[in-house]
Amino acid sequence: MHKRSVTLKGHRTSIALEDEFWAALKDFAATDKRSLASLISDIDRRRLKQSPPPGLASALRVFVLKRVAGDT
Repeated sequence: MHKRSVTLKGHRTSIALEDEFWAALKDFAATDKRSLASLISDIDRRRLKQSPPPGLASALRVFVLKRVAGDT
């Protein structure tokens, strides 16, 4: 488990994820030619549209699983 800080909508927040999820997110950001912060920001925007919204760490894990499965 590794904790990192990111800025979302002007506010710093810490996210704890397993190293494998961080590595996957970095790979996806690189593949998409964007920053990790930009990718996380987009995932955060999508999660906030859900009712009720899941936690950010959970949303990031689900995103990784869906992308690996080819669902996103």
